[in-house]
Amino acid sequence: MKIVGLMSGTSGDGVDAALVEVSGRGQTLKARALAAQTLSYPRSLQQRIVTASISGTVADICHLNALLGEWFANAALNVIRQAKLRPADIAVIGSHGQTVHHLPKGIQAPGVGAVRSTLQIAEPAVIAERTGITTIANFRPRDIAAGGQGAPLTPAAHALLLKHPRRARLIVNLGGISNVTYVPRGGMWEGVLAFDTGPANMVLDSLVNRATNGRLSMDRDGKLAQKGRVDTRLMGKLLAHPFLSRRPPKSTGREEFGPSLIDELLVVQQQLGLSMEDLLATCSMWTARAVGTARRWVKGPIDEIVVGGGGVRNRAIMDNMAAVFAPVPVTTFEALGWESKAFEAVAFALLAYQTMMGQSGNIPAVTGATHPVLLGAIVPAGPHWTKHFRT
Repeated sequence: MKIVGLMSGTSGDGVDAALVEVSGRGQTLKARALAAQTLSYPRSLQQRIVTASISGTVADICHLNALLGEWFANAALNVIRQAKLRPADIAVIGSHGQTVHHLPKGIQAPGVGAVRSTLQIAEPAVIAERTGITTIANFRPRDIAAGGQGAPLTPAAHALLLKHPRRARLIVNLGGISNVTYVPRGGMWEGVLAFDTGPANMVLDSLVNRATNGRLSMDRDGKLAQKGRVDTRLMGKLLAHPFLSRRPPKSTGREEFGPSLIDELLVVQQQLGLSMEDLLATCSMWTARAVGTARRWVKGPIDEIVVGGGGVRNRAIMDNMAAVFAPVPVTTFEALGWESKAFEAVAFALLAYQTMMGQSGNIPAVTGATHPVLLGAIVPAGPHWTKHFRT
């Protein structure tokens, strides 16, 4: 099947789209990326998403849901055109959507106990209508309903596509939030472990945005951080963040590493007399040290670190990663033939394929779910949408 995967991460900077050809089943599944690109949001839309995720009204989120559906549909059509294909050539779209809130720890509710929840927007009905392609979306809620955290969901793709017969790999995704997947030698599923480790681009981007009054949206290539020095006083405070010592399964987002944390960091910066470069250098090292905490939970050997996500372009983080994990070698998704920025979109294409094939897409040992489940809600494109399903 040819499948389009769509993804927008916690940074909320645009839609990553990947067109993937997938075949096989289970451990024999194979995938090949045919095209990939990013449809960047304008700064004003990115800010709307960030605001909505913290203090948005029902009206804000209602409108954004439909608006982002249009953006996701355009991203899908763009990547199909890039591959010189037609929408009719595509079996299905797998859309992660845009997370606006994630509450995996749960909130007590009378009569039902702790209720955990997650909310991704980018209306799949709009995507299906604009593209004419059956769309599968809302992958996370079913895992949560089965007792899981709804995240991370990319480890299945990591285990299938990045395994090595003789090397145990720690796969690191440096998105808005950092997460890791441990893939044992040979890619044995029973040994796969994955969880969020905490801060990454979301913290760094927010600090730069606030410091420059919106003039800059990121520390491009980590150049500012490379000019600074790590402050040991602040580092001690950051390493004491409770999420870093929480036992997996665990997932997080803007709720723990968003605006309130940025406010605290800027206050501490003033108290300690740190330059912006020093603050970024310290938070870049914090990102790498947070990823390094994965060794506390991984019981097997780690022969290689493989890094992807937008943070792979940040030289300060990558240098820190090499220092934290030395002498274990650190490489990138690109070195293995995959584009870092597009891999999570590839993962949601695979999850859509699993659902189409009637196979579960979550790994209960990773998310904490009580059992494997089919993921996603299916929005048919038309009356003949079942022709792609396999029995």
